[in-house]
Amino acid sequence: MTRKTRTNALFLCNAAAIAAIYAVLTVACWSFSSMQIQVRISEALCILPLFTPAAVPGLFLGCAAANMIAGNIPDAIFGSLTTLAAATLTWLIGRLFRGNARIALGPLPAVVLNALTVPLIIYYGYGEKDFLGFSDTLPVLALFALSVFIGQTIACYAIGVPLYFAIKPLQARHGLFGPGSGDAGTSGPAPRE
Repeated sequence: MTRKTRTNALFLCNAAAIAAIYAVLTVACWSFSSMQIQVRISEALCILPLFTPAAVPGLFLGCAAANMIAGNIPDAIFGSLTTLAAATLTWLIGRLFRGNARIALGPLPAVVLNALTVPLIIYYGYGEKDFLGFSDTLPVLALFALSVFIGQTIACYAIGVPLYFAIKPLQARHGLFGPGSGDAGTSGPAPRE
């Protein structure tokens, strides 16, 4: 097997493993992973593009699988595309920033993009038209956005950042995502912090 073949196989395995973990976590915790008030624990994995580009398709496919299992087509499409965009931006942040900036900014795309799109999915895709006694469209969407923002902040920062610090030494010592994958999914050694 050539080096390129091994690298491609490792990328696919990493993406598949991340997709499976994301989907299983989402479905297993579904009661608090969806709708108006949610903390989708699997969103903590949105920190993984800082370690490997394989997390980008992995998170997208995991989100798509979980949302398809839930049976909501708009969520499966738009929720998954939001996750793809957030994962891509997180990977770019990993390439552009080092040190504390990467840790502070890495989870931000998942928090912001989901706070902007998930309220629309809940409102139009799931048909939830009221929240906390409000039924006018704009206040309901604003409350959904605030709720999703808080839930995403918990998942991505309170859980995702500790996950980053748990994975970082494993990546440095054992090449968790493969030899040469580096801290930010770049080829070559991990950047110094």
